[in-house]
Amino acid sequence: MSEQQNASVVGSKSFTAVAINCAAKAGEWIKTKLGNYASLDIKYSSHDLVTEVDKGSEKLIRSLVLTHFPTHSFLGEEGVEPGPEASVQALADVREAEYLWIVDPIDGTTNFVHGFPFFCVSIALAYKGEVIVGVVYDPMKDELFVAEKGKGAYVHGKRMQVSGEETLRGSLVATGFPADHHYALPMNLKGVAAIAPQVRNLRVAGSAALHMAYVAAGRLSGFWEIGLNSWDLAAGALLIAESGGVVTDTSGEPYHLGVRNVVASNGKLQDELIGALAKAGAIG
Repeated sequence: MSEQQNASVVGSKSFTAVAINCAAKAGEWIKTKLGNYASLDIKYSSHDLVTEVDKGSEKLIRSLVLTHFPTHSFLGEEGVEPGPEASVQALADVREAEYLWIVDPIDGTTNFVHGFPFFCVSIALAYKGEVIVGVVYDPMKDELFVAEKGKGAYVHGKRMQVSGEETLRGSLVATGFPADHHYALPMNLKGVAAIAPQVRNLRVAGSAALHMAYVAAGRLSGFWEIGLNSWDLAAGALLIAESGGVVTDTSGEPYHLGVRNVVASNGKLQDELIGALAKAGAIG
């Protein structure tokens, strides 16, 4: 094992323990605030909301992470200005960091605001641009999805495996309605129109990170969405990869931190799903 590889593996247990602890503490606090937030602001569009609970959750996670690893870099959604350009720039500013924590303090804020119980805390750690730890925690169901690179992915302490469906026709697939109403939303709606008639059914539940965790757990066969960010995808991408699935961009290129248009599946559906989106002109 090379020295670089060793650097990413030796501390992985403590990294994962910190990620789990942060997600659990933030999730517990978020749950106490359900229906009890004080302020609601619109960021980029009416689909893109933020409350003081999002900001408080991120502050809590950042503080805990930097207490344990003060030299590490941190990228959190609420520390970034709204809009696609700002998101791209924020990642570019820290992408070369040796250790980078990538955090969505509440993925599914709109659901949280309405009391719809489908939201989560998403925490990933990248080592030199490669995700090595991914944690997604659903406080409403008390479900913790955890992955370490090369060590598998788990929920309820049991190893996860992607579903076995081999065609879109027999599959349950998820997507989202992007906050960017100018470009990403119309593009994704083209995909919805194309994919919905080809699958067993389609789900739009409002949290990309949880959708990806569900792909990893075999509850969904696939997921795609246009215009996402690194904090939406990083943890979920590792969960899926470590459960035997595949995550690429909408052109079929391998996942990396800069991917914004994503397709994820059990692997067996990947080419068919990408092909259907491409035929509809919906790959972004």
